[in-house]
Amino acid sequence: MYYLNEDVIRSIDPQDFRNRKPYPWINPQGMLTASGFDELLANMPDISLFTTFFGKQRKYGQQSHNRYVLEYEDGLALPAPWQAFVDELRGDLYRTFIKDLLGYRHVRFRFHWHYTPNGCTVSPHCDSRGKLGSHIFYMNSDRDWDPAWGGQTLILDDHGRFRTDSSPAFEDFDEEISAETMDNHSLIFGRKGNSWHGVREIRCAEGAFRKAFLVVFQDVNPRKQLLKRGRRLLRGQPLVTEKEKRIY
Repeated sequence: MYYLNEDVIRSIDPQDFRNRKPYPWINPQGMLTASGFDELLANMPDISLFTTFFGKQRKYGQQSHNRYVLEYEDGLALPAPWQAFVDELRGDLYRTFIKDLLGYRHVRFRFHWHYTPNGCTVSPHCDSRGKLGSHIFYMNSDRDWDPAWGGQTLILDDHGRFRTDSSPAFEDFDEEISAETMDNHSLIFGRKGNSWHGVREIRCAEGAFRKAFLVVFQDVNPRKQLLKRGRRLLRGQPLVTEKEKRIY
Protein backbone atom coordinates (compact mmCIF):
# COMPACT_ATOMS: atom_id res chain seq x y z
CA MET A 1 0.00 0.00 0.00
CA TYR A 2 1.09 3.55 -0.75
CA TYR A 3 0.14 6.22 1.78
CA LEU A 4 1.25 9.43 0.07
CA ASN A 5 -0.90 10.70 -2.77
CA GLU A 6 1.63 11.52 -5.47
CA ASP A 7 -0.91 13.40 -7.60
CA VAL A 8 -1.64 15.86 -4.78
CA ILE A 9 2.05 16.27 -4.00
CA ARG A 10 2.88 17.11 -7.62
CA SER A 11 -0.03 19.56 -7.86
CA ILE A 12 1.44 21.89 -5.19
CA ASP A 13 3.44 24.78 -6.61
CA PRO A 14 6.46 25.68 -4.41
CA GLN A 15 6.44 29.31 -5.56
CA ASP A 16 2.77 29.72 -4.67
CA PHE A 17 3.51 28.19 -1.27
CA ARG A 18 6.39 30.55 -0.57
CA ASN A 19 4.33 33.58 -1.63
CA ARG A 20 1.47 32.92 0.79
CA LYS A 21 0.77 35.46 3.51
CA PRO A 22 1.43 36.02 6.36
CA TYR A 23 4.04 33.29 5.85
CA PRO A 24 4.31 30.15 3.69
CA TRP A 25 1.48 27.70 4.36
CA ILE A 26 -0.90 25.35 2.60
CA ASN A 27 -3.81 23.25 3.85
CA PRO A 28 -4.29 20.50 1.23
CA GLN A 29 -6.88 17.74 1.29
CA GLY A 30 -5.95 14.22 0.23
CA MET A 31 -2.21 14.29 0.85
CA LEU A 32 -2.78 10.72 1.96
CA THR A 33 -4.53 8.24 -0.30
CA ALA A 34 -8.08 7.44 0.85
CA SER A 35 -7.16 3.84 1.66
CA GLY A 36 -3.94 4.92 3.36
CA PHE A 37 -5.74 7.46 5.53
CA ASP A 38 -8.32 4.86 6.61
CA GLU A 39 -5.58 2.31 7.35
CA LEU A 40 -3.67 4.74 9.55
CA LEU A 41 -6.84 5.83 11.38
CA ALA A 42 -7.66 2.21 12.15
CA ASN A 43 -4.19 1.62 13.60
CA MET A 44 -3.39 4.71 15.66
CA PRO A 45 -0.61 4.17 18.23
CA ASP A 46 -1.98 3.28 21.66
CA ILE A 47 -1.82 6.03 24.24
CA SER A 48 0.12 3.70 26.55
CA LEU A 49 3.16 4.44 24.35
CA PHE A 50 2.92 8.18 24.99
CA THR A 51 4.50 10.36 27.64
CA THR A 52 2.61 13.12 29.41
CA PHE A 53 3.60 16.67 28.54
CA PHE A 54 1.69 18.86 30.95
CA GLY A 55 2.69 21.95 32.90
CA LYS A 56 6.02 22.38 31.10
CA GLN A 57 7.36 25.92 31.41
CA ARG A 58 7.81 27.55 28.00
CA LYS A 59 10.06 30.46 27.13
CA TYR A 60 8.86 34.06 27.09
CA GLY A 61 5.93 33.45 29.46
CA GLN A 62 3.93 31.42 26.93
CA GLN A 63 1.44 28.90 28.31
CA SER A 64 2.32 25.22 28.51
CA HIS A 65 1.28 23.19 25.45
CA ASN A 66 -0.37 20.33 27.31
CA ARG A 67 -0.77 16.98 25.51
CA TYR A 68 0.40 13.41 25.28
CA VAL A 69 3.47 12.99 23.06
CA LEU A 70 5.06 10.06 21.26
CA GLU A 71 8.44 10.66 19.62
CA TYR A 72 9.45 8.38 16.76
CA GLU A 73 12.75 6.55 16.88
CA ASP A 74 13.98 3.48 15.06
CA GLY A 75 12.87 0.31 16.82
CA LEU A 76 9.70 1.83 18.30
CA ALA A 77 6.95 -0.80 18.59
CA LEU A 78 4.54 0.82 16.15
CA PRO A 79 1.55 -0.66 14.34
CA ALA A 80 2.82 -1.92 10.97
CA PRO A 81 0.93 0.65 8.84
CA TRP A 82 2.53 3.54 10.73
CA GLN A 83 6.03 2.12 10.33
CA ALA A 84 5.37 1.70 6.62
CA PHE A 85 4.17 5.31 6.41
CA VAL A 86 7.25 6.65 8.22
CA ASP A 87 9.45 4.62 5.87
CA GLU A 88 7.64 6.19 2.92
CA LEU A 89 8.13 9.70 4.35
CA ARG A 90 11.84 9.00 4.58
CA GLY A 91 11.93 8.15 0.87
CA ASP A 92 12.93 10.30 -2.08
CA LEU A 93 9.44 11.42 -3.16
CA TYR A 94 8.53 13.22 0.06
CA ARG A 95 12.00 14.51 0.91
CA THR A 96 12.44 16.02 -2.57
CA PHE A 97 8.97 17.56 -2.33
CA ILE A 98 9.77 19.26 0.98
CA LYS A 99 13.20 20.47 -0.19
CA ASP A 100 11.62 22.03 -3.28
CA LEU A 101 8.75 23.49 -1.27
CA LEU A 102 10.98 25.18 1.30
CA GLY A 103 13.84 26.01 -1.05
CA TYR A 104 16.47 24.35 1.18
CA ARG A 105 18.98 21.66 0.21
CA HIS A 106 19.70 20.26 3.67
CA VAL A 107 16.45 19.05 5.23
CA ARG A 108 15.88 16.13 7.55
CA PHE A 109 12.87 15.10 9.60
CA ARG A 110 11.64 14.40 13.10
CA PHE A 111 8.35 12.56 13.59
CA HIS A 112 5.96 12.64 16.52
CA TRP A 113 2.34 12.16 17.49
CA HIS A 114 0.24 14.47 19.69
CA TYR A 115 -2.94 13.38 21.46
CA THR A 116 -4.61 16.40 23.07
CA PRO A 117 -7.49 16.05 25.56
CA ASN A 118 -10.26 18.38 26.68
CA GLY A 119 -9.31 21.75 28.13
CA CYS A 120 -5.89 22.04 26.49
CA THR A 121 -4.59 24.80 24.24
CA VAL A 122 -1.54 25.59 22.13
CA SER A 123 -0.74 29.21 22.93
CA PRO A 124 0.40 31.50 20.09
CA HIS A 125 4.06 30.93 19.31
CA CYS A 126 6.72 30.85 16.60
CA ASP A 127 8.82 27.74 16.22
CA SER A 128 12.50 27.67 17.15
CA ARG A 129 15.15 28.68 14.63
CA GLY A 130 16.36 25.12 14.12
CA LYS A 131 13.05 24.26 12.49
CA LEU A 132 12.33 25.04 8.86
CA GLY A 133 8.66 24.21 9.22
CA SER A 134 6.22 21.39 9.91
CA HIS A 135 3.65 19.17 8.25
CA ILE A 136 0.65 18.35 10.47
CA PHE A 137 -1.45 15.36 9.45
CA TYR A 138 -4.81 15.61 11.24
CA MET A 139 -5.84 12.10 12.28
CA ASN A 140 -9.46 12.42 13.39
CA SER A 141 -12.63 11.42 11.57
CA ASP A 142 -16.31 12.13 12.09
CA ARG A 143 -16.45 8.83 14.00
CA ASP A 144 -14.37 10.23 16.88
CA TRP A 145 -14.36 14.02 16.54
CA ASP A 146 -16.81 16.88 16.19
CA PRO A 147 -15.24 19.98 14.54
CA ALA A 148 -17.26 22.11 16.97
CA TRP A 149 -14.93 20.82 19.70
CA GLY A 150 -12.09 22.82 18.15
CA GLY A 151 -8.57 21.60 17.44
CA GLN A 152 -8.04 23.72 14.33
CA THR A 153 -4.55 25.16 13.90
CA LEU A 154 -4.77 28.93 13.51
CA ILE A 155 -2.47 30.83 11.16
CA LEU A 156 -2.00 34.14 12.98
CA ASP A 157 -1.08 37.48 11.41
CA ASP A 158 0.41 40.23 13.57
CA HIS A 159 1.59 42.39 10.64
CA GLY A 160 5.06 42.19 12.14
CA ARG A 161 4.13 43.85 15.43
CA PHE A 162 5.27 41.21 17.92
CA ARG A 163 8.72 40.00 18.84
CA THR A 164 9.07 36.24 18.68
CA ASP A 165 10.29 36.28 22.29
CA SER A 166 6.91 37.51 23.55
CA SER A 167 3.60 35.94 24.57
CA PRO A 168 0.66 37.59 22.82
CA ALA A 169 -2.88 36.24 23.26
CA PHE A 170 -5.04 35.09 20.36
CA GLU A 171 -7.08 38.27 20.67
CA ASP A 172 -3.98 40.41 20.08
CA PHE A 173 -3.59 39.34 16.44
CA ASP A 174 -4.99 41.27 13.50
CA GLU A 175 -6.17 38.18 11.64
CA GLU A 176 -6.49 34.44 12.11
CA ILE A 177 -7.01 31.79 9.46
CA SER A 178 -8.42 28.48 10.65
CA ALA A 179 -7.00 25.35 9.01
CA GLU A 180 -9.35 22.57 7.93
CA THR A 181 -8.62 19.48 10.02
CA MET A 182 -11.20 16.88 8.99
CA ASP A 183 -11.57 14.59 5.97
CA ASN A 184 -7.89 13.92 5.29
CA HIS A 185 -6.67 17.51 5.49
CA SER A 186 -3.13 18.39 6.52
CA LEU A 187 -1.25 21.64 7.08
CA ILE A 188 2.26 22.49 5.88
CA PHE A 189 3.94 25.70 6.92
CA GLY A 190 7.39 27.17 6.66
CA ARG A 191 9.04 28.92 9.58
CA LYS A 192 9.66 32.63 9.14
CA GLY A 193 10.24 35.36 11.69
CA ASN A 194 6.51 35.96 12.00
CA SER A 195 5.22 32.37 11.74
CA TRP A 196 2.76 32.69 14.63
CA HIS A 197 0.30 29.84 15.07
CA GLY A 198 -1.66 28.12 17.82
CA VAL A 199 -4.75 26.14 18.80
CA ARG A 200 -7.53 27.59 20.93
CA GLU A 201 -8.74 25.66 23.97
CA ILE A 202 -10.28 22.33 23.04
CA ARG A 203 -13.76 21.53 24.34
CA CYS A 204 -14.32 17.87 23.51
CA ALA A 205 -16.15 14.91 24.99
CA GLU A 206 -14.57 13.01 27.87
CA GLY A 207 -12.10 10.43 26.55
CA ALA A 208 -11.77 12.05 23.11
CA PHE A 209 -8.43 13.30 21.78
CA ARG A 210 -7.38 15.66 19.05
CA LYS A 211 -4.94 13.42 17.20
CA ALA A 212 -2.18 14.66 14.95
CA PHE A 213 0.98 13.26 13.40
CA LEU A 214 3.72 15.82 12.77
CA VAL A 215 6.73 15.87 10.50
CA VAL A 216 9.13 18.57 11.65
CA PHE A 217 11.57 19.88 9.04
CA GLN A 218 15.03 20.40 10.50
CA ASP A 219 17.86 22.49 9.06
CA VAL A 220 20.95 20.26 8.87
CA ASN A 221 23.26 22.49 6.86
CA PRO A 222 26.70 20.88 7.44
CA ARG A 223 28.43 24.19 8.15
CA LYS A 224 25.84 25.19 10.74
CA GLN A 225 26.03 21.76 12.34
CA LEU A 226 29.82 21.98 12.60
CA LEU A 227 29.66 25.41 14.27
CA LYS A 228 26.97 24.23 16.67
CA ARG A 229 29.00 21.21 17.76
CA GLY A 230 32.11 23.34 18.12
CA ARG A 231 30.28 25.59 20.58
CA ARG A 232 29.05 22.56 22.51
CA LEU A 233 32.56 21.14 22.67
CA LEU A 234 33.87 24.38 24.18
CA ARG A 235 31.05 24.33 26.76
CA GLY A 236 31.61 20.69 27.66
CA GLN A 237 28.17 19.73 26.38
CA PRO A 238 27.20 16.56 24.46
CA LEU A 239 27.91 17.03 20.76
CA VAL A 240 24.58 15.45 19.77
CA THR A 241 21.38 16.10 21.70
CA GLU A 242 18.69 13.50 22.35
CA LYS A 243 16.40 15.39 19.98
CA GLU A 244 19.03 15.32 17.23
CA LYS A 245 19.35 11.56 17.58
CA ARG A 246 15.75 11.37 16.35
CA ILE A 247 16.39 13.32 13.14
CA TYR A 248 16.20 11.24 9.98
